Amino acid sequence: MPTAQSSEPAHDQLASKSQAWSALFSEPMSELVKRYTASVFFDQRLWQADIAGSLAHAEMLAAQGIIGAGDHAAIEKGMATIAREIEAGQFDWKLDLEDVHLNIEARLTQLVGDAGKRLHTGRSRNDQVATDVRLWLRGEIDLIGGLLKELQLALVEVAGQNVEVILPGFTHLQVAQPVSFAHHLLAYVEMFARDEARMQDVRRRVNVLPLGSAALAGTTYPLDRERVARTLGMEGVCQNSLDGVSDRDFAIEFSAAASLVMLHVSRLSEELVLWMSQSFGFIRIADRFTTGSSIMPQKKNPDVPELARGKAGRVVGHLMGLITLMKGQPLAYNKDNQEDKEPLFDTVDTLKDTLRIFVEMIGGQVNPATGAKEGGITVNAQAMRAAAMKGYATATDLADYLVKKGLPFRDAHETVAHAVKAAQAQGVDLSALPLATLQGFHPAIGADVFDVLSLEGSLNARGTLGGTAPAQVRAQIARHHARLGLHPKA
Repeated sequence: MPTAQSSEPAHDQLASKSQAWSALFSEPMSELVKRYTASVFFDQRLWQADIAGSLAHAEMLAAQGIIGAGDHAAIEKGMATIAREIEAGQFDWKLDLEDVHLNIEARLTQLVGDAGKRLHTGRSRNDQVATDVRLWLRGEIDLIGGLLKELQLALVEVAGQNVEVILPGFTHLQVAQPVSFAHHLLAYVEMFARDEARMQDVRRRVNVLPLGSAALAGTTYPLDRERVARTLGMEGVCQNSLDGVSDRDFAIEFSAAASLVMLHVSRLSEELVLWMSQSFGFIRIADRFTTGSSIMPQKKNPDVPELARGKAGRVVGHLMGLITLMKGQPLAYNKDNQEDKEPLFDTVDTLKDTLRIFVEMIGGQVNPATGAKEGGITVNAQAMRAAAMKGYATATDLADYLVKKGLPFRDAHETVAHAVKAAQAQGVDLSALPLATLQGFHPAIGADVFDVLSLEGSLNARGTLGGTAPAQVRAQIARHHARLGLHPKA
C-alpha cells in the first residue's frame, strides 16, 4: 500500500501545487488571494463532521462496488489516525490547502496513498461542505436544546420557592396588577419552552443529506444516498441536486430561532437589571455574576444580564448577515457561501455561552466545600410587596367587585377612578380608605370589599387557567415538572 515514504510526502506534494484543482492554471494563486479565500482557520471545527461524512460516503462506495474493500479499510484506518492527531493537537493545518476538507484529504492521501484519492469519488466539496455544516449544526442544536431545558428547570425551581411572593405586574412599566413572582418567572419558562420546540423543529430540516448532489447536477456513479443518510442518522436526502449544494435556509432558520432565544434572554436580562437597581431593589444578583466600578467603590453592576442584552443584538445581526448573504445568489453554489460559517459559528458559541451562564445565575451552583446549593439570585419579597402597594394595583379588583354588584363595567371603571383620586390625595392605598369613604363612591360597597382590595385577595381571585392565583401557579409548576421530567421533593 502506498504510504508517506516517498521523498516528498503526498501532503506536501498537494500543498506545493497550491490547490487540488491547480493543474488547469498557469500561475500560482496570489498569497493575498490565498489568505483572503482560505477558511481553514475557522472551519477546522467541522473536522469531526467531515470525517463522519467521509466514512459514511466511503462505506457506501464500497457497498456499491465503486471502491474496493482494501481501499475502504485503508480509508477507515487513515481517518482514525487523523482523528487522533487532531484530538491531540498534532495535526498540521495548512493554509495552502484552503479548508478543513482538503487538509484532511491531503493527510489521508499521505497516510494511505491512492485510497485517499478515491474517497472523493462521486462527491464535490460543494455537497461535502453542505453535509458537514448540517452534521455539525445538528449536534449543536442538541446541546442547545439541553441547555434550554436546564434553564427552564432552573426557572421552575425558583418559581416553586416563590409562589406566595407578590410582585407588581407592569404595563408600560407602570404598576398594573399584583402577580405572583412565580407566575412572572413561568412566563419565561413558556418562552424558552417554545424556543426548545422551535429548535427541534429546525433540527428536522437541518438533518437532511445533500451528499451525492456532487457539484450541482448529481453524479454518474451509482451512489446509494439513502444508505449514507441512514448511516449518518439523517432523516432524508435533498431531492434536488441544485438546491442540495446551494441551500442555506437551514442556517438562516437556525439563526432566526437563535435570535428568538436571545430576544427572550434579553427581555429577562432587562428585568433583572431593573430589579437589581436601587430604585426597585427586588433582587440581588450574586457577586460572582457582577462587577464593580473603577471609580465608584459602592457599585455592583449587573454585567452578565447587560452583556447578554447586548449579545442579543450580535446574534440578530448575524441573522441579517446570512439573509443578505443569500438574497442575491443565483443557483447553484457560489463562493459567497464561505461567509455563512463565521456568523453561524459565532451564533452557536454566543447562544451556548449565554444559556450556560444563565442556567448557573438563575439556578445557582453547588458549593464544593459545603455541598449546599448557592442561588445566583436572592429575592427581596418585602420590596416587591411594598412596590405592589404603591401603584393602586387592586383598582381593577374594585371595579370587578362593583360589576358583580350589578354596575356596568364602564360605570364601575369611572367610580373606581374617583376612589383612586381620593386615595392619591390622602397618600394612602385604596385598602386604607375607610368603609364610609368607599361607600361614598357607591352604596353597594360593603365590608367585604377589603378582602377584594388586599394583594392576596387580588391574586386568589384570578383562578382561571393561566392566571396568577397561587393554586393555578402551583398547577402550572406541576405541569412543567411533568413536562421536563423533574420530580420535586416531597
